[in-house]
Amino acid sequence: MAKDKRASNEVFGQRSKIPTSNVMKDDFGFEVPVELVPLPSGGVVYPEDSPLYGRDAVEVQAMTAREEDILTSKALIKKGTVITHLIKSCLIDKSTDVRNMISGDRNALMIALRVTGYGQEYKVDVECPACSERASHAFDLAELPVKTLDIEPVQVGTNVFSFKFPVTKKTVEFRFLTGKDEEEIMILTARKKKSGLGDNLVTTRLTYSIVSIDGITDRSKIAGFIRNMPARDSLSLRRYIDKHEPGIDMKAWMTCDSCLADSEVRLPLGAGFFWPDAE
Repeated sequence: MAKDKRASNEVFGQRSKIPTSNVMKDDFGFEVPVELVPLPSGGVVYPEDSPLYGRDAVEVQAMTAREEDILTSKALIKKGTVITHLIKSCLIDKSTDVRNMISGDRNALMIALRVTGYGQEYKVDVECPACSERASHAFDLAELPVKTLDIEPVQVGTNVFSFKFPVTKKTVEFRFLTGKDEEEIMILTARKKKSGLGDNLVTTRLTYSIVSIDGITDRSKIAGFIRNMPARDSLSLRRYIDKHEPGIDMKAWMTCDSCLADSEVRLPLGAGFFWPDAE
């Protein structure tokens, strides 16, 4: 099922010539490319009635000017649904519920679409971990490793996993966040900031992630536990989720021009990610 390994996502650099537009092909002699993009989850986290169930890859159409309209839509940007609409526009299988895809699978598609639209090279300013100097470096998005799902769900076809807290010894069931969750968290966080309240990002994300604690599924009780849980339990769960969440590892190696040190850095997703000339 899921493979416990990190593989280079070579498919992002490939091109498949599959006709998807008769007008483009018949009148202009051009075929919009379609690519097969791997799903880091292997499709095991989706229910049997989902078109993603058991699938380890999906087909996407390369970005066109239509998708650039989506990326510049102020309404979609304000609502935080740009990526959802972008993926939905490019997916070949329109029956797929993009909002209910886990974030790691969505990120894999997002990287692939960026490559099909603007190429593999991503130039961005990063800070050297060794000397703290900032400089622009070019990274190859096609070389980012795929982090495949390496833990078993409590049941195939469910996005539910088990973990035992080290301090309270309670067994918690959690799920990986979806696009819908991320959108709701963003809106909730923005509202709290506007009202002058704290972000509460740690407890908010845990509230969305945790399904049950020792079999208790009541949301108000779970929220109360989360607010008062030992910090070690909270950190342990968050680290476990971060370690095992499938997706694209946004880390790459760079050589600093100032101190010549080789360091691994996390790639920031700035304006230049979808607009290469913006930075």
